[in-house]
This record gives sequence, structure tokens and C-alpha cells, in this order.
Amino acid sequence: MATSDLLSSIDQYWEEKIVPSLMEYIEIPAKSPAFDSKWQDNGYLEDALQLVERWIDARQVPNLKKEVLRGDNRTPLLLLDLAGDLDYEVLMYGHLDKQPEMTGWDSDLDPWKAVRKGEKLYGRGGADDGYAIYASLCAVEYLLEAGTPRPNIKIAIEFSEESGSEDLPFYFENFATKFGSPKLVICLDSGAGNYDQMWSTTSLRGLVSGVLKVDVLDEGVHSGDASGIVPDSFRVARQLISRLEDPYTGEVFPEAFRVDIPEERIQQALRAAETLEDQTFKKFPFTDNMQPSIESNLELILNRTWRAALTITGAEGLPSIDSAGNVLRPSTSLKLSLRIPPTVNAKTAAKQLKELLESDPPYNAKVEYQLEDAASGWNAPAVSDSLEALIQESSKTYFGKEALAMGEGGSIPFMGMIGEAFPDAQFVITGVLGPNSNAHGPNEFIHIEYAKKLTACVFHVLNNIKKLQ
Repeated sequence: MATSDLLSSIDQYWEEKIVPSLMEYIEIPAKSPAFDSKWQDNGYLEDALQLVERWIDARQVPNLKKEVLRGDNRTPLLLLDLAGDLDYEVLMYGHLDKQPEMTGWDSDLDPWKAVRKGEKLYGRGGADDGYAIYASLCAVEYLLEAGTPRPNIKIAIEFSEESGSEDLPFYFENFATKFGSPKLVICLDSGAGNYDQMWSTTSLRGLVSGVLKVDVLDEGVHSGDASGIVPDSFRVARQLISRLEDPYTGEVFPEAFRVDIPEERIQQALRAAETLEDQTFKKFPFTDNMQPSIESNLELILNRTWRAALTITGAEGLPSIDSAGNVLRPSTSLKLSLRIPPTVNAKTAAKQLKELLESDPPYNAKVEYQLEDAASGWNAPAVSDSLEALIQESSKTYFGKEALAMGEGGSIPFMGMIGEAFPDAQFVITGVLGPNSNAHGPNEFIHIEYAKKLTACVFHVLNNIKKLQ
């Protein structure tokens, strides 16, 4: 099939078969267990699973086997299996659990309402990454239609990724043979620097998150009476955080959270910076004249992908402004989200962070750091020349531009797990989370036209697997 004909056909497939079901999926509040403690009773994850199962069944893909793996008090795992002709196995991956609502959505948008505006489909989970199962099976159907010798293909869709993939180790341990022995892993849960070409993810930062609590009093007291005598708990917390982060530059300076960036990753970041230019930072909704941390686009990319960074994502002990009296509060709790470089061991980093924050507290305040999550990052193995050539061929064929690669600042726990299980596997990590798509935040959208071309690129890779043998 000619390139233009294929793109036209995939466009029709998306519009008629994928978009309607994806819109239904967006309207299911299928929050990950970390954000819905009653997920089993609420049943939204099960609703998402059944929606996708019905869609798969309606496709009637010849010889496709569908199975749902389950465990006690575990989110399910959907596994599709299509036998091939070649001695080569591909594992494709996505997830169907979602982040919580978040505030700040535009007045005509809502996390649980699918709204189409031209190329963009708004709503929680469409881009991150409910579309993945649809795009994967679309690519597989076109592969069957092409009739070329094909690999064995497995598609794994999980339901706890946004909770750190907490249930995946159970399935890896108890159903190891179900995942086969993939030589190539294709993941559609990552980002794109722009919507003009195919992007590959070469690394992912890890995450250490937890709550820092500082207690200075047993109960609140009049600030006029106590201030100047009793140290403010927020000030103590600020001093502790300054042990980790430079308050002026944001640099995380303890050596335990730093690595030497591989030269290959620096060169990939440089090519990305040259292409993206100021879009490296202009994709974010800065207010008024707000500026990024530094001026260099290269250094901004490296900051986002290979350097540790701290974000305060939540707080307790602070009353709302309209109810804040003149009280010196007894305690402050801050949720710390520390992104760590791809090659830093998360468990070791978590232990060192706890020691850093709790040791020798200012004024002998009561300080506790409670760890919630520690997930190591991932650095991709070297891409073979043949796979790199195939990725470039895909991007040039369907986007008309070369493919680019860089690290991502977020985490995909599955990558680390699959990398350990199959150390010889090659990876194509890509996705639709481009500029302003805003996964996890308000106004999340999937760029449908980009997703269509990316689907064609995935088909192209699958249809040319023989070049990798």
C-alpha cells in the first residue's frame, strides 16, 4: 500500500473505530489504586477493562488470543497474543489506569468528559495512555492485512502504572512464561518533543516520593506571643529542604543524587535542543514574564532528563487563607517528589534522603520523613544500527522528517522491570505526550493526527522486523 493510501486508511480507522471508543474510555474515572483506595468497590478499572475487551472482541482479529490475568487484591493485566511466522517476538505495552482529576481545567472541559477540538481530544487518560491498546491493535491489523512474514506479538496492558506498577512484579513472578522472550519491546507511554516527527525515549528518571513532617508544638499558639521564641515549623522544613536543594538555582547538590551524564545522551539532547529551540520551555504555560531555570535549551533538557529535581506536590498543616488566623502552627507536612537520574538506585537514594532530612534537626524539632514510593529510572541499552535505521525510515516515511531521541523526565516502571527480565531486548519507547498535552495536569489532550502517524510508524516497524533479524 502506498504511503498516502496507508495514512488515509489509518486515518479512517482512527476516526471510525478508535475515537468513539477512546471517548467512552476518557469518561470512565478509572483512577489508579494510589488515588482511589476503593477502586475494587467502585469498579471503574473493571469498567475500562470491559470497554476495551468489547472493542477487541468486535475487531474479530484472526487467531488473536485474549486473556485477563488476575490475583487477589491485584489490578488485572490484559494480555493479547498473536502467533507469527518468524522466530522473533515483540512485546507491546500500555496501561489503562489514570491519574486523578487535578484542578484548573478550562470551563468547557472536564477530566471525565471527552471533548474534541480539531486535532485534539481532551480528557483524562486519552494520551496517558488509553490510546495505546487501540493504536497497538490497529498496527497489528494492518500487519495482518499486509501479509508479510510477521513476528510473534504480545500486547500487555496493565492497570497500576500510575501507582508505580505495584502489581507488575506479581505478574512477572507468577506468569513469567506469558510474557515470552521478547527481542523487541514497543512502549507507547512516553513523550514527544513536538508533533512533527517520531521521537524515541532513551532514558527515564526515577522517583523518590514521601512526606516530610516537622512538629514544633503540641498545639497552635498565638503568633504574637510565640513568634521569635518558637521557631516556625515551615522555616524548619525550609532549612531541611535546603540541605537537598539550592533555593536559588534548584540544583540538587548531594553527590548521592548526581551522576555523570553519558556522552551519547548529551549528544542526543543537543540535537533535540537544536530542533526544539525555545519550545524546550515555551511548551509550558508560564505566567506573565516568568522565565525557565536557565537560558540554555541544552541544559534545560539535561535538567529534565538526567539531573535530580525536587517538586513540592502537596502540603498539610496550612489552613486556607480565608481561615488562617494569627496562629503559630504546631506542624507542617510537605509532600516531596524527588526525580532522580536514570542510573541512581531509588532504594539507596530513599535511604540517603531520609537520613539527610532527619539527622540533627534544627532546634531539635521533631522531624520525620515517611517514604511512599521509590522507583528507579531506566537507561536504554544501545540501539542496534538496524533498529535505528528502521526508526529513521519510519519517521521519514510518515512524517517526512528524521526521528529524534532524548530522555524523559518521568518514570515508566515497566521499562526497568522488563529491562532486567530481558537484558538482550531492544526498545522502541515512544508516545503522544507532546507540547501542552499535559498528562497528570488539567486540560490533558491527545493530538489525534500525531497519534495516527505514530500508529503508521509502529506498523512500519512491525512490518519490517526481518531487517532486525
